[in-house]
Amino acid sequence: MSLFRLDASILPGTSAGAELADLLEAEWTAARPGEPVVRRNLGTDPLPADAWTLATTAGFTPEGERTQAQRDALALAADLAAELTDANAVLLAVPLYNFGVSQHFKTWIDLVVAGAGPAAAGLLKDKPTALVTVRGGGYGPGTPREGWDHSTPYLRRILGDYWQADLTVIERELTLAAINPALEGLKDVAAQLHTEAKAAARDTGRILAAE
Repeated sequence: MSLFRLDASILPGTSAGAELADLLEAEWTAARPGEPVVRRNLGTDPLPADAWTLATTAGFTPEGERTQAQRDALALAADLAAELTDANAVLLAVPLYNFGVSQHFKTWIDLVVAGAGPAAAGLLKDKPTALVTVRGGGYGPGTPREGWDHSTPYLRRILGDYWQADLTVIERELTLAAINPALEGLKDVAAQLHTEAKAAARDTGRILAAE
């Protein structure tokens, strides 16, 4: 059994999402010692920005007329899709950047879809999958920025509805409360949310290992 873990933070050393993913992975590894964890970090090793364009245009180009760059992009896309299909469980740590999905993670999604081809719909069908997503501010009901999180609903749609994963979402808000003066009055709430997110990550790690 193997776990595929993807991180998308551009600041891995201080990533709130990576902290939660580490806790989840630790529980999974404790339950399955010696089992492989396949890793990909899009923040520190981003995918080529033109890869999706090349892979997509290659699909409309006869095989014998494809450029080497198109063939390379298709091979990369196939490898990315295989990392998901080969895994028994999936862990994705994805922060909210500028109210939406970060461009490097969106590139990864697009390339996976290109690599999977017709099998993209249902790519993770019933596969245990954890999405760890973190947000610096508050976006819940009644907050000034309610509805500004354009990432989490999209990710739920892709992972849960399109790829049909057995999806668990672990969310943490107000990660910047300790350093942003505008969030000073929310430190206690942020600390509670942090505690709850860590507990959820540990619980989910055990669940993924048991499935």
